[in-house]
This record gives sequence, C-alpha cells and structure tokens, in this order.
Amino acid sequence: MHISAKADYATRALLELACEPARPLTCEAIASAQQIPFRFLKSVVGELRKAGLVRSQRGCEGGYWLGRPAGEITLLDVARAVDGELITLRGESLAALRYPGPAAGLPGVWRQVEAGAAAVLGGVTLASLLPAAAAERLDRKGAA
Repeated sequence: MHISAKADYATRALLELACEPARPLTCEAIASAQQIPFRFLKSVVGELRKAGLVRSQRGCEGGYWLGRPAGEITLLDVARAVDGELITLRGESLAALRYPGPAAGLPGVWRQVEAGAAAVLGGVTLASLLPAAAAERLDRKGAA
C-alpha cells in the first residue's frame, strides 16, 4: 500500500487546526509547525476546502479553521478528499477490475484490502489522534 504525501500532509495540517479551534491558522504557520513545504501545503489546503474539511477567511486576521468538529472528520474523509479513490491499481479504480482464468479471484482480494483499509481509516477521527490536553480543550469548547 502507498500513503500519499498529500494525505499525510493534509492530515497533519488538519491536526494543527484541530489543536487551535478558537483562532485561524495561516498556511505559513501550519507549514512551519509541521515542516511541510509551503507551496505543496497551499495546494492541499485548497482541496480540503473544496471538500468542506476546512473553511477560510481572508484578510489580516484570516486563515483556516476546521470545516467541522475534529470528532467528525475521519482519516478516510481526508484521504478521499485529497486522493479520491483509497486504493487504485495502476491508477484505476478496483470496482470494475476483472482478470481472466486463474487470476479471476485476485480482484476480490484487492477489494477486500481496500474495504479493510477504509474500515480502519473510517474509524479514526482527528480528535482521537490529538494529545490529551488538546482533546480536553476541544471538549470544553464543545460544552460551551
């Protein structure tokens, strides 16, 4: 399996945003904190915005916030937002994959791998990855 740099960077950026829910963060601040190339991050954040995982505000007090609560954003959401299909074979979806003869059962195995990965990633939220202190801040904010 291959985890793309986009999915890794996107998740790390969202975790930075989740730690600071009360104020917007700039791409520069996120890139610096996570040691992510700024230009690449800017592109990734654009994809996250289109998917509704972040929202933005322009201006001197602008930046990015999570588009929804950290407990409602899964790693599966992030991966699909930036990569589309979770697992592909030579860039093609597994859905229509068919092989002849003795290899006919192999596409089903690849689809099981994809389903398993989706189950794992779909069960992990940003909130579950945060350090205890950050998660506690999120809980207090949600209760207010």
